[in-house]
Amino acid sequence: MANFYTDNSSLLFHLKHPLMKKIVRLKERDYADRDSYDYAPADFEDALDSYNQVLEIVGEICGETIAPNAELVDTFGPKLVNNEVIYAPGTAQNLETLTKAGLFGMSLPREYGGLNFAMVPYVIAAELVSRADAGFANIWGLQDCAETIHEFADEETKKEFLPRFNKGETAAMDLTEPDAGSDLQAVQLKASLNEETGQWTLNGVKRFITNGDAHISLVLARSEPDTSDGRGLSLFIYDRKDNAVMVRRIENKLGIKGSPTCELVFKDAPAILIGSRRMGLIKYVMSLMNSARLGVGAQSVGIAEAAYREALKYAREREQFGKPIIQFAAVYEMLSLMRAKTDAARSLLYETTRYVDIYKAYSFIQEEKKLEAEERNEFKSHQKVADVLTPLLKLFASEYCNQIASDALQIHGGAGYMKDFPVERLFRDARITNIYEGTSQLQVVAAIRGVVNGTYLNLIRQYEAVDVKPEFEYYKQLLIGLTDRFEAVFTKLQSQKNDEIIDFHARRLVEMAGHIIMGYLILHDTHRDNQFKKSTDIFIRMAAAENKAREEFITGFEEKDLGNYKVQL
Repeated sequence: MANFYTDNSSLLFHLKHPLMKKIVRLKERDYADRDSYDYAPADFEDALDSYNQVLEIVGEICGETIAPNAELVDTFGPKLVNNEVIYAPGTAQNLETLTKAGLFGMSLPREYGGLNFAMVPYVIAAELVSRADAGFANIWGLQDCAETIHEFADEETKKEFLPRFNKGETAAMDLTEPDAGSDLQAVQLKASLNEETGQWTLNGVKRFITNGDAHISLVLARSEPDTSDGRGLSLFIYDRKDNAVMVRRIENKLGIKGSPTCELVFKDAPAILIGSRRMGLIKYVMSLMNSARLGVGAQSVGIAEAAYREALKYAREREQFGKPIIQFAAVYEMLSLMRAKTDAARSLLYETTRYVDIYKAYSFIQEEKKLEAEERNEFKSHQKVADVLTPLLKLFASEYCNQIASDALQIHGGAGYMKDFPVERLFRDARITNIYEGTSQLQVVAAIRGVVNGTYLNLIRQYEAVDVKPEFEYYKQLLIGLTDRFEAVFTKLQSQKNDEIIDFHARRLVEMAGHIIMGYLILHDTHRDNQFKKSTDIFIRMAAAENKAREEFITGFEEKDLGNYKVQL
């Protein structure tokens, strides 16, 4: 039987990271639930065993149900009938199977019907589902919205909505509008309050809404009259059972065709305010988007894993000039780079998730008791690092995902361009990952703060302080040299006191930092397990070459050269 969890040893490796013991203890509040719920763990080993067993179930469902359904789901997709989205039969089967297995609301507290899982096993599950079918991963993965409700809504709202996730009800983020894509400050959908009844209603249009037919939607709307920026926006829950939203159409997309992307018309739709007015974009959506970007990171790694495996299988079977094409240097070099990039992106994915796990746990603990000084400092430092690792992850994982899917199709040759092989679907599915939940260009805007404020460099120096085995010292010295040159390049740029120059080179600077960070992460993985040794060698050598090219471009660039790039301004 196909099992996408047990056939990939990297996942159990990351599940057993040394920091997991601390993460689980914080998440479980020192295992406080063990006397109240018979399925709550009594200790770390018990929790890890539970994670492992559930992930085996997810892996089996992915291998036996979701992946076999993927091609027909892609072919038929969802349909709009009488204002109702009808899923493809395979999608409906996927939902039913995962719901029966209790795999919705995995990270929610047990009091709301969840499993109270840490983010690391939940993200592993998201990677598995994405490998099986990236389009379906959007339907299942938008249960992230439950975390926002749990974190910011009042208790009455939490009790009303959170238990519904475990029953398989779906969720959506209704943010984008026809004239407000990346610039969410421009959102105009109107939220009006009836002062007598206390009821909010929503009016307007949302566009490009993934899973727009969801049972429970988080809607960003303008609650403050006479405002035009983010300070006039609030976040609301819309419940589909109120039947006050028309699905105008389902978009005809290039990829991820199984998940309905909808245009929605709100007409006096009743809604519930989450948290405080005016904080919708400034606080709540920023948190929601970070969770979504973590999800796209998992989705990207899942697609990359699937594409690599398809390419490897084809290269072993396809013969040309009397031998399998995997024996040609041009092909095995591509495959090796694909493997190394996937391993590096996965290392960044779970490192980011661990930082999120720890700071999120502290954010909930502080609601119950005052944090000690050391805990407060750890909370703040982990949140700061998570805030800059998240856009870095979204940037690299999605870009690598596109490169790997493209190379996988290339290895298939002309056959890959046909619909006879899954790689054609994977290539199309990959393309959205560096567009939605913030384009790669927007991730650079967010990530450059980590360069400017020194967060990346401080993190790199922490990695540098970790001892490695003598046989890996060569790689460490390579990374130290890359770090020194990265610091020198940025210091020189700063000395010019020209923000436009730094903006122009932002992507190069962020990518230089990212290469070093992923280099250290995969090196430390190899220190724990030799299975990553080849990927470490390949990735760090690639990183050195890539950073050298960026360094030469930046150091050879003068302010007057900007004019050549300002086309028709």
